[in-house]
This record gives sequence, structure tokens and C-alpha cells, in this order.
Amino acid sequence: MENLSLRLCETVAALRYEDLPAGVVATVKRLVLDSLGVTGGAANAPGIAELNARLARWEATGSATGLIGKRGYSPPTAALANGAAAHALDFDDLHDRARVHTACVVLPALLAAAEDAGGVSGRQLILAMAIGAELHARLGLACYNSLGKGWHPTMVFGTLAASLAAGRMLGLDAARLNDALGIAFHQASGSAQSMRDGALSKRLGAGFAARAAVLAAFLAKDGLTGPRRALEGDAGLFTLYERDEVAPELLMQGLGRTWRVPEYSFKPYPGCRCNHTAIGLGIRLHRDGVRAEDVAAAEIRMGHVNWLTVGQPFDAELESVVHAQFNAAYGFASALVNGRVDLRTYDKTSIADPRVVALARVVRVIDDPAIDPGAIEPARIRLIPRNGDAIEVASTTIQGSPEEPMSDAEFHAKFHGCLEFGLGASEDQTHRLLDAVQRLESSGDAARTLIDAFPAA
Repeated sequence: MENLSLRLCETVAALRYEDLPAGVVATVKRLVLDSLGVTGGAANAPGIAELNARLARWEATGSATGLIGKRGYSPPTAALANGAAAHALDFDDLHDRARVHTACVVLPALLAAAEDAGGVSGRQLILAMAIGAELHARLGLACYNSLGKGWHPTMVFGTLAASLAAGRMLGLDAARLNDALGIAFHQASGSAQSMRDGALSKRLGAGFAARAAVLAAFLAKDGLTGPRRALEGDAGLFTLYERDEVAPELLMQGLGRTWRVPEYSFKPYPGCRCNHTAIGLGIRLHRDGVRAEDVAAAEIRMGHVNWLTVGQPFDAELESVVHAQFNAAYGFASALVNGRVDLRTYDKTSIADPRVVALARVVRVIDDPAIDPGAIEPARIRLIPRNGDAIEVASTTIQGSPEEPMSDAEFHAKFHGCLEFGLGASEDQTHRLLDAVQRLESSGDAARTLIDAFPAA
């Protein structure tokens, strides 16, 4: 691992837009589109209005834009506001194996940096987005049990990946990129406790990471130095955070030649990805005619890391949307009762629905040693009916993944639905933003193109 951080930065500095395969560019555009959609969808999500109101009290103007309300902020503050909104609904992209949400960190950092710098082309932004997404996934794969240790990989690895993406977009050479990586590492943090406790701070994490990345990239550009061995040092990421439980070859092997970007998943349902297999099975059971009132008890079996994340008993008395987002019993119960899970599933009225609450109370989530502890996809469900034999269903794939992808129609319906839900956007407004993203490589000022096309509330 000698000079690993610098070698990583040398590879990043050498990448060009022409190096990107068509499939990577296509996925990057999906990441951008999905992120802008879920950002707009979160305009009225708990915590987002309050966050923007507080930030606006402190900053009346600036060289970057908070998308919700189209407010002027400094670049770090805009990255914070937009990152928090992009992650608030827990409806954003995920690299399933790496367990990282990417666009909620990388895109807000890039938009803020590009708007401040001015004149950043669509091709430059696409390249930077590809770099950020690729590194975020590779860091998550290399540090393969980070969530199991209690870190929030989206935050920790997102801070590092987004700093290099923003630095590359700003034209930093390898040495300055290594400074950006080091300054980002100096700020990197993020505990899983917010999700386990159902706290609104969970949705701030992506914003904190994006803010730190912007600050790191610009300070490195201005000549401030950071630690040279952010990854491999004896107090670096691998030893200090990951306790040397890493596969560093997954970070560098084939970097710039083989791409992880097309492996990203897009969520068909809001809420933690660890719930999605159980939700899909609940919808299937509803379609097969199973009804909640006929169920005496249920078991959901999943791997250890999923169980740690979403396996608590559902407590309706908390009146916490975040608790519901991170609760497999609630997600499954809502799916079986209603035959669907959508944005309205996670509002205050829905999480208090007595039919859903009653079913969630008899659902037990089990840490199954027969399931790979780190696997996100598998789930097994066993229903005990009030009359008749037990019903068992299982799946080893997860909807929205490359193995079970959303169709274009489903993806676009999600995009339109989010913008209508949060901003009351018309079809004309959502099509304008869709067209801006689809033509992004032809833009001479990518940040201006996307921000101008983003619907106002």
C-alpha cells in the first residue's frame, strides 16, 4: 500500500471524458436525474425547511444555490442544504454491495463548486460525477464491513470521493488532489447511530459530507496541505477507521479501465434499502390475496448488517418518520396492508395507521446466521395465518438493482412523482429538467443549466 493515496490521485488526475464508456455516461445521467428528483421531493420533508431557514438566517447570499427555495449560499452551505435534501427521503441511489448512497454527496458538492468556479462544462461535470461515483463504490467495496462497525459509509467515503471529484473538476494536479483527499479525511465522520435511533440527523449526513468535500477541494486549490497518507497511514482510513479489515486491491485494480458505476441501483421504494426485499415480498403477498387481518404472526429473516440497521421492533409511539424508514417490520406491514409503498407511506399519518401498526407489532425481524451477514439482498418471510398452513416466501435479488432493474417508464414516473410531490411541479417543468440532464454533455455551463431547469416551489 506504499504511496496508495498519491497513486490514487495520479490516476484520477489522468482521467478524461473520452475515457468514459457509454454505459458509464448513461448511468451518471441517471444518477444526476434521480438525485435532482428526490431532492425536489424532499422540499417538505421533516427537517429540510428548518435546515434551510436556519442557513438562510446566517447567509443572505452567496455564489452557489440551495435548490429548495433557490436561495443564495456559500458553496459549502449550498452543498450542505442540497445534500441533506437529496438524502432526506431515503429514496436515493445505492451501490448495494458497497452500501453507499452517492449522488446525494457527490452531486451537491459538484454543483456548488461548479457554480462558484463558473463555466464548468457538462462534460467536465459528467467526468467528475463518474469519478466520484466510482471512488465511492470502490472505497465501500474495499472497506467491506464499515457499516457493520457502526460507520455510515455514505458519509465517510463520500467525503473522500466527492473531494477528489470536485478537485478534478477544478483542475487540481495529483499533488493538490492528494491534499484535497487529506483535508477531506481530516473532516470525515459519520456514525450509523442516527439511523438506529430514528433521528433527523440521519438525513443531514450526506450534506455534512458534501460540505466537507467542497471545503477540502477549494482549500487544496488555494495551497493548503493535507496529510499525504490519508488512506494507508498508521492513523489513516484503513487502520484508524477500518481496523485494517480492508481489501485495498478493490480500490485500485483496473481503476480507469473497468468501471463500477453501472452497478448502481435506483430505489423503487423510499426507505432504507435493507427493507426493500421484504417490501417487494409484502407487495407480492398482497397481490396473491394475503390480507393483514388473516396474519397472526410473521418472521422476516435477513443478514446481520441488515438486521442491525432495520431489525428493531416498530414503535409507533415514537412518531418518527426516520424510525419508520429504517424499520423492516413497518415497511413489510405497510406493503402487505396497502399493496404498495411510496412517498406517502412515510408521512406522519401513514406511520400511525392502526392497521399497519397492528401488523407491524406481530412481525419479528430475525438475524439469520444462514444468510451472509454482509449481504443486502436476501430476505426470507414466514407468515403464520390465523387459519391454515404457514406461508413462506424468499428472494435473493432486490428490485432496482442491475439484476432486477427499473424500466425507463418506472424510473421517469418516479422522477415526475417526486417533483410533483415536493414542489407541485407540472409535467412541463419536470420535462424541462429531464431534457437538461439528457443533453448535459452539450452544456457550456452545467451548473447553470441544471439549476435554472430545477423547478421552483
